Amino acid sequence: MSNLELDRIISSYEGKKGVLIPLLQDAQKLEGYLSKEIMRYVAEHSDIRLADIYGVATFYTMFRLKPQGKHIIRVCKGTACHVSDAGALLDSLRDELGLTEGEDTTADGNFTVMEVACLGCCSLAPVIMVDATTYGKLTVNKVAGILKNYK
Repeated sequence: MSNLELDRIISSYEGKKGVLIPLLQDAQKLEGYLSKEIMRYVAEHSDIRLADIYGVATFYTMFRLKPQGKHIIRVCKGTACHVSDAGALLDSLRDELGLTEGEDTTADGNFTVMEVACLGCCSLAPVIMVDATTYGKLTVNKVAGILKNYK
C-alpha cells in the first residue's frame, strides 16, 4: 500500500459529509481488500473514527477484510436457487477447490467463493457467476468442468 495514494484518496473526500462508504471503496481498490493497516491509516489521517470505519467495513458485504482470489465465484442463495439445491452446488465447489469450513479463498489465491443473496437470473437456477460470466441450470457434475476454464 502506498501512503501517498491513500493520502490522495483521503484528501479527495476531506470536508465532505457522508463519504465513508465511497472513501472505503476507493481505499479497498489499492490492495483488493481493507487491511487493518489501511483502516487504521484512514482513521489516523481523517476525522473518521476507527470504530466507524470497522463497523461499516464489517457490515457491508462489498468490503473484504482479507485478500481475495484472482477469480471470484458468486453462488446465488436466493429463493429460486435455494430450492434448486444451491447448497449442494456450494458444497461441491468447496470440495472441488479444497476449501474447509470458514475458508473462502483457495490456498493458491486463485479462487474466492462468496454466497450472494441473488444474482437476478432466477429462471436459470441454480446459478453461479465466475468473475463476470454467469452459469445457470447447474448440477454438481458441471462444477469441475466450469472450474477447469479458470485454473
